[in-house]
Amino acid sequence: MDQEKVIVIDFGGQYNQLVARRVRECSVYCEIFSYRTPLDEIIAMQPKGIILTGGPNSCYGEGAPTYTRELFELGIPVLGLCYGAQLMNHILGGTVERASVQEYGKTEVFVNPSSRLFDGVGSPAEGEAVGAFCEEHAGDTRATICWMSHFDYIKKAAPGFAVTAHTADCPVAAAENPAKKLYSIQFHPEVLHTVEGSKMLFNFVRGVCGCSGAWRMDSFVEHSIREIRKRVGDGRVLLALSGGVDSSVAAALLSLAIGKQLTCVFVGHGLLRKDEGDEVEAVFGAKGRFDLNFVRVNAQERYYQRLKGVTEPERKRKIIGEEFIRVFEEEARKIGAVEFLAQGTIYPDVVESGMGGESAVIKSHHNVGGLPEHVDFKDIIEPLRSLFKDEVRKAGLELGIPEPLVFRQPFPGPGLGIRIIGEVTAEKVRIVQEADAIYREEIAAAGLDRSIGQYFAALTNMRSVGVMGDERTYDYAVALRAVNTVDFMTAEAADVPFSVLQTVMSRIINEVKGVNRVVYDLTGKPPGTIEFE
Repeated sequence: MDQEKVIVIDFGGQYNQLVARRVRECSVYCEIFSYRTPLDEIIAMQPKGIILTGGPNSCYGEGAPTYTRELFELGIPVLGLCYGAQLMNHILGGTVERASVQEYGKTEVFVNPSSRLFDGVGSPAEGEAVGAFCEEHAGDTRATICWMSHFDYIKKAAPGFAVTAHTADCPVAAAENPAKKLYSIQFHPEVLHTVEGSKMLFNFVRGVCGCSGAWRMDSFVEHSIREIRKRVGDGRVLLALSGGVDSSVAAALLSLAIGKQLTCVFVGHGLLRKDEGDEVEAVFGAKGRFDLNFVRVNAQERYYQRLKGVTEPERKRKIIGEEFIRVFEEEARKIGAVEFLAQGTIYPDVVESGMGGESAVIKSHHNVGGLPEHVDFKDIIEPLRSLFKDEVRKAGLELGIPEPLVFRQPFPGPGLGIRIIGEVTAEKVRIVQEADAIYREEIAAAGLDRSIGQYFAALTNMRSVGVMGDERTYDYAVALRAVNTVDFMTAEAADVPFSVLQTVMSRIINEVKGVNRVVYDLTGKPPGTIEFE
């Protein structure tokens, strides 16, 4: 995109996506790149600012991820976070060592408000913990709560750097060289546990970097429509339409850009929620509100055969992804002269599949890492590839898509294939469909459907002994999941009232044949992911 941007250089940090997300909250476009990205490519992007992420290594260790010193001599503002802060000071002549006291968790940090990063941050600090280094500005020193997670520490800041923050155990919690536009922070401002972290990042992005904040959904929609028309020309496009938020927004955007050049193919792979195939057709089919060419393909038996005996999650994802492509290729040949395949890929899909940055592959997404090597289309169009989930919803509203569809419960591309632990069978699909429908009904009846980020039922691979009607049973356990999240990069288990869970449990056990136990998953993200596989 032709616009101001801040780039994130990733050193393997677990919060890399959050950094980019927080920058975008400042209405500034941001992307993630690996530390292996050559300097000339960084320069060619013309970033207004650069942020270095955290990472699991020691910057002074042999073979540790690093970057060339020239990065800090470009005159472009650079902000180092945690490992990025240590690396900046290490490269520029400071001292980084293993800390005698390792900090982890919420920590009181004392900041100097004269720093541009800490403008408006914190409340007046008192007591001995303020520390000697702030004596000159003792009356101005302020305290704030930040999230620390480090084993090493900056013992001595690099020459030309002034220390601007510390904790009781960390002498250099922040240091900067404003003349060279270099800033380093030992803690993580990107996580919500750092109470004023968003303000600090805003101060860097909008203050130090001078970004105007022109990244908005209306401009994104306008730009995307122009780009799609330019790229497609008079060609024809086939869209993988699942009926979920991402593919629905992609469909609306493409329809607005190229009209009847677009054909939407909905694959009934037998892995959807209960009655969802009919619901999708009602919205997007001939009698729906969208002016689209709509094709429904019922292919459930084909999928069940391909998945027979498969239990490994990544293999299931790969099979489902490849089968999607093969079905689309077949439909394209029937339609004739289709050059482009469109998908509702979003930015978390890209990063979690190991294609945006340096962090480990978390899981392959059927429309990113799950693509086969050979795809029988001229090109793949992914108009939402740069957006996070909440940005996709904003774009949907901007496009005039009805709120019930925009805020529909997220559903993974591989469908129930990754909500069924172990082998996928028609019988298991029936069980999880019915259990999930009951769960969603009761959540809605309790008025919680718009306050919980995502909720669903999954079928575990565990069978256990139970008693029903004075008879012994040996049936499956269903797991209920509900999480609250802002950006789907991190999540916490939702506090669903126990009375609601009891009602759901009772209904599932009494109404769904093959289930005799219901459990509730309390795991957050991290350490888990939102989906089970």
